[in-house]
Amino acid sequence: MALAPELSLSGRTVAVTRAETQLGEARRLFEAAGASVVDLPALVVTPPDEWGPLDDALSELDDFHWLVFSSGNGVEAVEQRLRRLGRCLARRPAHLKIAAVGRKTAAQLEALGAPADFIPPSFVADSLLDHFPASGWGLRLLLPRVQSGGRTLLAEAFADAGARVVEVAAYETRCPEGLPSAAVAALEQRRLDAITFSSGKTVTHTCRMLEAAYGPSWLASLDGVAVVSIGPQTSERCRKLLGRVDQEADPHDLEGLVEACGRCLRAQPSPTDPLGAG
Repeated sequence: MALAPELSLSGRTVAVTRAETQLGEARRLFEAAGASVVDLPALVVTPPDEWGPLDDALSELDDFHWLVFSSGNGVEAVEQRLRRLGRCLARRPAHLKIAAVGRKTAAQLEALGAPADFIPPSFVADSLLDHFPASGWGLRLLLPRVQSGGRTLLAEAFADAGARVVEVAAYETRCPEGLPSAAVAALEQRRLDAITFSSGKTVTHTCRMLEAAYGPSWLASLDGVAVVSIGPQTSERCRKLLGRVDQEADPHDLEGLVEACGRCLRAQPSPTDPLGAG
């Protein structure tokens, strides 16, 4: 990924809040843009409390018309549970189509030999609804999702259009025990230029960890740090819990997040730049 020169993150330090297992790709993209990256894992991906509802739905896969994935975590969980049944997404029923929100989700499906039949032009759930290639009437849809905190908009909208929707927990995302020492040091030394959020839960969990570390005045730890969001729902959570969002990615994916950081920071001096010291 090559950023325009004016959007370079050279000399900038950016905190990346993602799942522990998903920090690598984000780090690679930010470092390619010139940034120093501080890993701030804000999600721990775990199995749901029970597998029964997902396993029951997958045992009836022949009865569904569409399988709708809104995250790579859902793809991974479904593939793992299908393999326990001696099946896989690549050998799904011939009539079963797959929709995927986001380039990374689509890439995971491609790597499994199960390319998505439909990818909305914008990488948010609302775009999937607006551009879905079939009328919902009479369709049966399976929506694997996070156990808690996920949006029910898709299920509700498809149901309103006459579809029969089965929405099941495929995984859970929980809050880590605390901030890593590198993130604490960067905050306390005022070395962070920006902090990025890739979901509403990363916002909620980061705020929870900051409050545990700094007490009632935790919000002051982000003074002077640009808040950059991946998309509309994440921005809404930023405004609710942090009181602001300084830039929103467009497109709503990791590449867009890096570009949004560049746009946000291009006119701001680095806190480590003596010329920018107040």
